[in-house]
Amino acid sequence: MAKDVRQMLQDFTGGLEELGNTNGTQVESFMNLLGAAYEPDSLDLKTKELISIGIAIYNRCEYCIVFHTYNALEAGATRKEIIEAAMVSVAFGGGPSMAYSVTLLKDSIDEFEKDFQ
Repeated sequence: MAKDVRQMLQDFTGGLEELGNTNGTQVESFMNLLGAAYEPDSLDLKTKELISIGIAIYNRCEYCIVFHTYNALEAGATRKEIIEAAMVSVAFGGGPSMAYSVTLLKDSIDEFEKDFQ
């Protein structure tokens, strides 16, 4: 059964917001680290999001896969670029990385791609 990736995205972002109400310093520090890491420099934002997808697939972080797929599409990545990034991860992560690529990643692209067309 396919997961509701849009709900997963909302759960993740809402969870960060809710946790920020009680642990604001830690959440703010995490968000500042993310902001600094994703600031375009030698690599543009799209490239950094594609790297993040590969890492998320390799680590089997479902919320990371959903979040970074959305962000990659928002940054202008194509379906082909996202899948290619995932396949690099599969080269290192084998079967489990392929399983997440052909299920959750595919579902995330299918769901969010239309938001940016």
